[in-house]
Amino acid sequence: MFQISDNSVIGQHAGESRSSKALNITFWILQGLLAATFLVAGTTKLANAQMQVAFFEKIGLGQWFRYLSGGLEVIGAILVLVPRTAGFAATLLAMTMVGAVDIHLLITGGSPVPSIALLVIAIAVTWYHELHLKRSQ
Repeated sequence: MFQISDNSVIGQHAGESRSSKALNITFWILQGLLAATFLVAGTTKLANAQMQVAFFEKIGLGQWFRYLSGGLEVIGAILVLVPRTAGFAATLLAMTMVGAVDIHLLITGGSPVPSIALLVIAIAVTWYHELHLKRSQ
């Protein structure tokens, strides 16, 4: 019956609302992916998995560093799912991945690609939450 043109204020708001909802869903999926990945990785470190023990021996900082890394990853995984702390948690996880990339490139060898992918996702989630905070103020 009535057609709202895309150039009208209502039409523009409706388009922004649809894209905003899609963006929210996309970033909730990314946050869930970050949470699941870091929960598994952190739990593996804290559970004394032999592969992790050997990896951290190769780094040479001692097993305390494995516990610290695992603890930060588990805490970050939980906090990235809480809207108020998601931006901070994603920043924490991004910093963890910067260290992981450095360790792969400089000490242990192996491919840093998974760490880089997680770093990019964590930075994207941080950016999204910073943008969202600025909009709500």
